[in-house]
Amino acid sequence: MGVIRVLPEDGIEELLRTAIVGRIACWAPGGADARPYLVPLAYGYDGTAVYAHSGIGTKIRLMRAQPLVSFEVDAAEAADRWRSAIAEATYEELVDPAARDRALRIVYPPPADVPDLPPGSVVFRLLITARSGRYEEPDDTAPGA
Repeated sequence: MGVIRVLPEDGIEELLRTAIVGRIACWAPGGADARPYLVPLAYGYDGTAVYAHSGIGTKIRLMRAQPLVSFEVDAAEAADRWRSAIAEATYEELVDPAARDRALRIVYPPPADVPDLPPGSVVFRLLITARSGRYEEPDDTAPGA
């Protein structure tokens, strides 16, 4: 068993910049979807927002109905050696062509090519309003360590 500590701001930033997949937690009150919904997402990050694209499905419908979401990333080396960051964010669809192009370039930085998106694809950002993190490392002070 390790010791869990607060991940410093620079550790949160590094984790958001380097993780490949994050998870969006969203929900909408009422109806058949009135429960938390958690989904993995490949993304890009620019220091203030997470950018991604998706077809219209449950995640987009829920975020349109309730734009306040949480976004989580993590990295683990062992059961007692991991880092995790959670960002509170507001969902925003990007409809302006220049804003969409900029967002897609963040998701697919050079030298990657930006793929042709299917018709009806939604390009969006999660504007981060707060963030926090934790990490665990082995307790070197424990007996037998």
